[in-house]
Amino acid sequence: MELNPPLKDFYSKERFSAVQAQRLAQEIAFAPVVFQVSRLMVKFGIFRMLDDCKEGMTIDEVAQKANLSRYGAQVLLESSLTIGTVLLQNGRFVLAKAGWFLLNDKMAQVNMDFNQDVNYLGLFKLEESILNGKPEGLKVFGDWPTIYEGLSQLPAQVQKSWFGFDHFYSDNSFDQALQIVFSKKPKTLLDVGGNTGRWATQCVEYDQDVKVTIMDLPQQLEMMRKATANTKGADRISGHAGNVLDEQTAFPKGFDIIWMSQFLDCFSEEQVCSILSRAAKAMDANARLFIMETFWDRQRFETASYCLAQTSLYFTALANGNSKMYYSEDMVRCVEKAGLHVDKFHDGLGLGHTILECRL
Repeated sequence: MELNPPLKDFYSKERFSAVQAQRLAQEIAFAPVVFQVSRLMVKFGIFRMLDDCKEGMTIDEVAQKANLSRYGAQVLLESSLTIGTVLLQNGRFVLAKAGWFLLNDKMAQVNMDFNQDVNYLGLFKLEESILNGKPEGLKVFGDWPTIYEGLSQLPAQVQKSWFGFDHFYSDNSFDQALQIVFSKKPKTLLDVGGNTGRWATQCVEYDQDVKVTIMDLPQQLEMMRKATANTKGADRISGHAGNVLDEQTAFPKGFDIIWMSQFLDCFSEEQVCSILSRAAKAMDANARLFIMETFWDRQRFETASYCLAQTSLYFTALANGNSKMYYSEDMVRCVEKAGLHVDKFHDGLGLGHTILECRL
């Protein structure tokens, strides 16, 4: 495995002194506690209080304003102090930079909700998931082979955090992605794994003539129809039911563009190769396949690589047991194995997406 220069330099050298490494080891050991304390500091409004009160607050003041016992406020504040999200100055607690980001950074909020509502309980079964190659943690929600079959039946708060996570990352790339895709002037577009039709609605609004077909599971298409029912251009959005995991499921032909956004990371390499091979069979010489993914090795900032590598374990424990946020060269190998060629990499879209522009 080879990495681009910035990441190669970062990940090939020891980053910590012995004391720092020892501290990191303890942070890892207490990570569940750190997560829950920090989540409650946001939920109970304590970070917000400290942000609003620049001179700081005492334990008693926090307890009274947050409607907590003094004991509850104290254990949260003392834990947060040692975590580094708050500081103690002149006997009063004030907000530290890390606490400010947990409070104000939308990405941190989305990631925290996703880990609390979707991942937290299921990750207890990560060991079994790795050993069995199945999403054993998904059983906390229901008895489905993958999360996608059960997505429409998940508890409302879990759905909200799941879609919030999915949409946050994709939405930030849509404006640039639309320009890239529609530079080809397509009249027809096949959106594979289109979920609630978020991309499709963007397409029909961007181009008044394009027709979009969403290929997805029947239950997902039902969610899509409800979500797009009253949107502009909905009459140019249609559905094509199909389970792409079934190797007998062929792709419909005749589309100028085949679009896969945050889709192939839902499948193993073997499944990706099968999906791409069937997509290739539906293409002609003029058709283009666009694959938009957040490849962990093509990020501008190391923090993004870190977040993506951790997100891979959601796929392991809850989604399907065999997919991940891909290393880009692994995806390119699947593209070529399917009889396709990557014409161009479009990097740096939104919060870290890359589009692979492919042809026969």
